[in-house]
Amino acid sequence: SVHSPPPEFLKMQLDTLVGDLKPMAIKIGMLGSKELAVEVGRFLKGLLLVGDGDGDGDERVFVVLDPVMIATSGARLIEDEAKEAMIEHLFPLVDIITPNKFEAEELLGRTLDTPLEVQQGAQDIIDMGVKAVIIKGGYTLLTDNKNNNNKDENSNKATNNNEDDVNQVIGHAQDYFLSKQDQGPPSSTIDADNNNNTKGNERMCDGSRGLWLRSHRYDTVNTHGTGCTLSSAIASALAIGRQQRQLATDAGRYVNCCSGTNMAIRTVDACCIAKEYVTAGVARGVQLGKGPGPVVHTSFATSNKYFPSVPLDPSIPDIHVKPFLPMRRRRGATASHNTNTIDIDTTIDDDGIPTMGKILPIVENFEWVERLCQTKGITDIQLRIKPSNTTSNPDDGDEISQIIERCQTVCAKTGVRLWINDYWKQAIQAGCFGVHLGQEDLARCILHNNDTNNGSSIVGGGGGLDAIRTANLALGISTHSYAELSVAMGLKPSYISLGPIYLTRSKNVDFEPQGVATVEIWRRLMGLLIDDGTGGCGGGAEEIPLVVIGGIGNGEKVGEVRRAGADCVAVIGAVTGTEDLEGVVSELTLAME
Repeated sequence: SVHSPPPEFLKMQLDTLVGDLKPMAIKIGMLGSKELAVEVGRFLKGLLLVGDGDGDGDERVFVVLDPVMIATSGARLIEDEAKEAMIEHLFPLVDIITPNKFEAEELLGRTLDTPLEVQQGAQDIIDMGVKAVIIKGGYTLLTDNKNNNNKDENSNKATNNNEDDVNQVIGHAQDYFLSKQDQGPPSSTIDADNNNNTKGNERMCDGSRGLWLRSHRYDTVNTHGTGCTLSSAIASALAIGRQQRQLATDAGRYVNCCSGTNMAIRTVDACCIAKEYVTAGVARGVQLGKGPGPVVHTSFATSNKYFPSVPLDPSIPDIHVKPFLPMRRRRGATASHNTNTIDIDTTIDDDGIPTMGKILPIVENFEWVERLCQTKGITDIQLRIKPSNTTSNPDDGDEISQIIERCQTVCAKTGVRLWINDYWKQAIQAGCFGVHLGQEDLARCILHNNDTNNGSSIVGGGGGLDAIRTANLALGISTHSYAELSVAMGLKPSYISLGPIYLTRSKNVDFEPQGVATVEIWRRLMGLLIDDGTGGCGGGAEEIPLVVIGGIGNGEKVGEVRRAGADCVAVIGAVTGTEDLEGVVSELTLAME
């Protein structure tokens, strides 16, 4: 049974709490009556700048609403007038709502049986006034080419046909996230409470295009409290991000106790963290009493077994997603302590899979590529062409192609692998080894010749990624936040990079330094070196090398990140700013051992 307390009692509780400690984030659970919904709306309006993203940072309060209306058994828990009051008084004030599939159907007055129907349902909920929504999965979801005969005419609900159930067939629990506006990185994550993003700099995880979050699906009845736990974890993650930004704001600068990843937590990142937390809890759920057991409460960012990925197509299981050209993680030293040289042949295992190099110099012109190719110890080079290094329009394909082809020619002669930053078409044409894409360029690549529905959804084919994969080029992807890592994991790239680790002057970046502790977290979320046989969502993520970048200019810092789990160090100023190039390369490669 459900007992709704008098609204006067709730008012006293709320006023007492806010009079003691002002919250950074609020999670709202079940509101059993119209009067309670109205009272909570009054309370929220009384807090300054609730959920509007304006004004100064220390007044920002995040609000997460779990619209509890339907029990897992299907029983209704609140009356229609309570639902309508929640929509009218709370939806405009919250940052995200977290309905399960049945609750979303109740809000919309129709069933959501297929992925496309869930996507449209999320958009319709956004149109009801909320800023973001995550429709929780784990339930029966039919293929988009569903047969309407599979519906029970009496209940108008899809029958549980295992052959049609997308989630059950592919073995994943999938949630759909959509936000009203992009949540891309601002010029400084200290101001990350502002969710606006610059046009043309969108990332795949920004949210306004919508994205599926996928994790392993556990066949268990011990799922009591999953919905409440998810919304509470989202609020907690948002509070962590808010706290980290506040510490930096109070200090007037980045402080060592903060991490760029935590400072960058937005709603979509909070959903990734929370989904990992809930999945770990379901995996460890225990039977207590006669009913379904509760999820176990653990900790954030624990393992790639639970961390979600972002699939481009929710109907295709991970095992059917073809990885890009694989790169082997380095298990031991291949350099000679006496000669400072690395035999290129030793970077390829017996199975033909190349091993990621110890360092990855990033340079911007042919002259530097040619010089590095003649330097002992260099196995990989990344070419990052800047507009200032071209004589014509920076987007001039012909000039870019000529530069890349010259660099590839000299690399091929010396056995060095050439990675091209951003210009994937020219890299394919020149026959380069690999491509590196930042998050914004990754979005443009995926949407190349694939931007359907006026760019309203990322779900579908891989666009330019299909061309890179078909050409058998390796692919590296930059990451700076939890949501960006989820996107990268879903694509199964050749390596994933993280940065900046330390303060750097080599490149203007939108994220604060990550710190060595974040390297350790990334290695856990990508998978440790030894697979424990329990699987995970990454699909072989245990072998994806982790490349770190940013302010790593000497052997001491290289040793720090190596011990934290880095497989390769990308360097810019360390090589371009020294007069002793061979000495620096020797120092860095030896430190990676």
